[in-house]
Amino acid sequence: MTKTSLILEGGTFRTIYTSGVLDAFLEHKLHMPYIIGISAGAINGCSYVSKQKERTLRVFTNYRHDKRYIGWRNFLKERSLFGLNFAYDTIPNELELFDWATYEQFEGQFEIGVTNAYTGEVEYLDALQMDRACTMLRATCAIPILFPEIKLENIPYYDGGLADPIPITRAEEKGFEKHVIVLTRPHGYQKSLDRQTKFAIKMLGKRYPALAKRMLQRAARYNETLAYCKQLEEEGKAFLFRPNYAMNSFEKNLTQIHSNYNMGYQHAQEQMAALQQFLMK
Repeated sequence: MTKTSLILEGGTFRTIYTSGVLDAFLEHKLHMPYIIGISAGAINGCSYVSKQKERTLRVFTNYRHDKRYIGWRNFLKERSLFGLNFAYDTIPNELELFDWATYEQFEGQFEIGVTNAYTGEVEYLDALQMDRACTMLRATCAIPILFPEIKLENIPYYDGGLADPIPITRAEEKGFEKHVIVLTRPHGYQKSLDRQTKFAIKMLGKRYPALAKRMLQRAARYNETLAYCKQLEEEGKAFLFRPNYAMNSFEKNLTQIHSNYNMGYQHAQEQMAALQQFLMK
């Protein structure tokens, strides 16, 4: 396992599938030495590193319909669909306590990818140095238009998935030879340039031209990376988890959220023997 990375794709509420997979890992005491998360994938990575089984599931189900967590009124105060202070400070530090002590004692590496708005390039941050307000998570989850830019050391950042949606190249650069990759799109999915992205490009293009250019390339980059992950899987260098069906990024039905979680959990349980064999090679 010392040569294996764990790569977590984003996808807002689609990542509840990821939560199910990682909770099964915790049950079997599978702890990867290197973890990299993008967008909401990083949120799931945090609960995995802190070893808090079902924590992400509780947050998603307990607060999905709480207007302080997600709702248009949050734009009035924070220019965000999500209540930033509520979601990234109040919940982990007051309501659904995050185990900072266990998290900070993690002996491996955990990185979070963010997109620099000035350059349009991805940057990787040491997640174990995250502050109590979870500013890194705010940055990697900052979907243009739905979130404001998030500044780190006075530099504006947005969702890490804009520049590096599935950070397999980063894991290879770090020296890892095998990869466990948790995707949130089903087999056969291909990304296209959607209306929301076109609108965001139009709104941000003049202020951040490099970011707009990167967003124009996002679909092609995603599809190329997905093809590369499949190639690695065929070569025995990657073990992929992916959902059976398309999930809603902004799923509202709590029963469906539980079903998506259970799908990830069952996939990991059913494939555990094969995964362990992969890790031991």
